[in-house]
This record gives sequence, C-alpha cells and structure tokens, in this order.
Amino acid sequence: MAANQQAPLIPNLKDKIPKLEPRRRRQTPENRTPLPETPSLPPPPDTSTLSFQVPSRRILSKEDHDLFLSSPSYNLIVSFIFGLSDAVIDTPISAIRDEQCSPAIKTIIGILDDAEVLVQETPPDEAGGSRFGNKLFRSFLDKAKAASHMWHQKLGLTSDAAIAEVETYLNQSFGNRNRIDYGSGHELNFMIWTLCLYQLGIINRSDFQPLVLRVFVRYLSLMRAIQSTYYLEPAGSHGVWGLDDYQFLPFLFGASQLIHHPFITPLAIHQQLTIEEFGHDFMYLDQVDFVNSTKTVKGLRWHSPMLDDISSAKSWSKIEGGMKRMFVAEVLRKLPVMQHFLFGSLIPAVEGMSTETDVGGSHEDEDLERGTIVVEHNGVKHEHNLNSWGDCCGIKVPSAIAAAQAAKKSGAGESLRRIPFD
Repeated sequence: MAANQQAPLIPNLKDKIPKLEPRRRRQTPENRTPLPETPSLPPPPDTSTLSFQVPSRRILSKEDHDLFLSSPSYNLIVSFIFGLSDAVIDTPISAIRDEQCSPAIKTIIGILDDAEVLVQETPPDEAGGSRFGNKLFRSFLDKAKAASHMWHQKLGLTSDAAIAEVETYLNQSFGNRNRIDYGSGHELNFMIWTLCLYQLGIINRSDFQPLVLRVFVRYLSLMRAIQSTYYLEPAGSHGVWGLDDYQFLPFLFGASQLIHHPFITPLAIHQQLTIEEFGHDFMYLDQVDFVNSTKTVKGLRWHSPMLDDISSAKSWSKIEGGMKRMFVAEVLRKLPVMQHFLFGSLIPAVEGMSTETDVGGSHEDEDLERGTIVVEHNGVKHEHNLNSWGDCCGIKVPSAIAAAQAAKKSGAGESLRRIPFD
C-alpha cells in the first residue's frame, strides 16, 4: 500500500445499533376459573333420626339440579371427595401398612375380594369375537346383589332398611346391567357408598388415607378384572372428561399423591421406565399405564389428547387443582350426568325436588328391565336410554379392552395403527 494512501475509515456503529436486551418470556395465561371451595366436612348425622329408604332419582329437571347445587348434599359430596384427595397428598400407596387399616377398612377390602371371586366363578360365554359387552356380566351382578346383604352385615349393619339403602350404591358401582357398560358415574357411586359408611359411623376421618390408597385402589383392580372379563363398554365415547374411557378419580387422587415429589414431573407419563418403576405406588402413573395398555394406537397424543396436554403443566399442584375444577364442572354441575344420581336419607334430596312419580317415571326395577327412564333435557321430557352417566342418549361404543385383546391375539398389538375415530 502506498505511503500516501490512507486506510478506509471504519464507521462507528456504537450509537446506531440498538442495545441487545434479553427477550421477555411470555406470561403463561392463568386459569381464571377459581378453584372450587372445599366445604368443611360435617360430622355424621344422628342415625336415630333417620328414616332409611331405597335411594331414587330426584334430579329430573333443571330446577331440581339448581336446588341440588345449593344444597347441603352438594357440599357434603364435594367436601368428602376433596377431603380424601387432600388426605393422600405426598403419600405413596406403599406407605399404608396393614396395621394402619381399621377393621372396617379390612372388611371392605374383603368384600371387594369376594366380588372378584364371583367374577372368576362367572366366566363369560363365547361372544364370537364381539367387542361389545358380554351378557354374562348380568349373572355376575345377580350374584353380587345376592351376596350384598351378607357383606353389609359383616360391616356391622343390622337394620334391613339401612342395608337396602346403602347397598344400592355398591350394586350400582359395578356397571350398568342393561347396557353392560361402565363409566365415571359408576365410580362415583362407589365413592357415595363409602360416604354412606362414613355417615353411619362405620368409617371415620382417620380412615381416609387407607380408604383411598387401599380400598379405592382395590376397587380399581376389581373393575379392571370386570372390564377385561365382560368387555364392559365405556359409558361415553371418550369418558366424560376425555381423560379415560372409564375412570376419573385416579387422576385426582394420583395428582395429590405427587404434588411435591422431588423428581417425578407431569412429563413423566411419557417415560415408560418411570411408569414401570413407580406406577405401583402412584395412581396417576398406573392409570396412564392402564390406558396405554387398552389402546390399539400408540401414543397419548393420539388416543388421549387431554392427558397429553395436561402433561405440559408446570406442577402437579396445577393438575390437582384442574382435576378438582373438572369434578365440579363436568360431574356435579352437568344435568345429563346428575339426573342419574340417587338420593336417600344419608345423601338426602332437598324440599322441592321432583320425584319419579311427579314426572310420570316408572319404578327403578321397571326402568332396569326396560332400559330407559323419563327425563327432562333442554326443557323436553323424553325416554332416555340408560347409558351409564354418559352424554344424554349416547350411542354404544365397543370396549377398548376388547379391541386391545383382539389385536394381541391377531399379533397386531405391537404395530402402529391408524387412529380409530368413533
């Protein structure tokens, strides 16, 4: 370069380039629906003042439903279910030892064991590859109903009238006799059965942890055996919440178990090794594993998109809060669900609610034989197929368990299949 040639001037860009600042992270939209309040659980009533009665439907119109939502029975159900959920926070199933179970809890577990023996003694007939419910399920229900009186005597009930009221909920918790299906409403009937036992003083607050982690877990195991044996159809095409074809409460109780877990995060439901290692201790993981086992399509995002979406939550406490919202909004506040709820003296209706006679409905036994009831929906009274707490007048849906077992038999269970829309 010549001596007299000057180097090109380098522009000073110091004041022209804007200062780099870290990008602000977008705020995650908060759920504006407040968490439902948990009413205080009242002490059991004085049973000497009760007049026991066979439970019947009382929510037969929107007005009846509104009366229920402002009633003590509504508060009783919410406080009981949420109280059970709060009782198992940070508690694995293995934390409950046999010596921690009261005689009543052990008796209830024995009743569920006896029910499973009845399943084994009532094998299904050959349905020719059908994926719909097997009719031998009705024979199992007949045997369970016949044994029910003795089961409740083991729990200390001596009054025939009290047994007739309480056993109705247990008999309704195994599934629907006519449609041969099962859904989250039958699961709720089981919890109402245990609530009746609380109302009678047979179980108390100190039993809440084993009631969830031993009794309810045993009930889940029994229902899986019943579903697998008789191919019970789901009460709705994807369950009431789109979480599971059959159950809801394992996700509420299971999220409570994991709220402060040091390393199992909501995303763990996608990690099969974590599910296999800890599923026996945590209901949420175990139920996800069961859901996966009953689907012929691999991947939660395909067969259970809501479960897949929920797994992106930052914490289990958010999931637990969301499950409580769902229980209130999608069960107790849904007329098509609650029009099947049964009221007696332990879970009483309030003054002004309809009776089946008021709307021209028939008796329970006649309804079961006919498979329909008279209900009011959107202001119109009509006969309603007993579709086990699903959407009003739903359609029959094949059992996912039956489809999965058929796929395994044909050797197609391990391959990725097209998504089955129903």
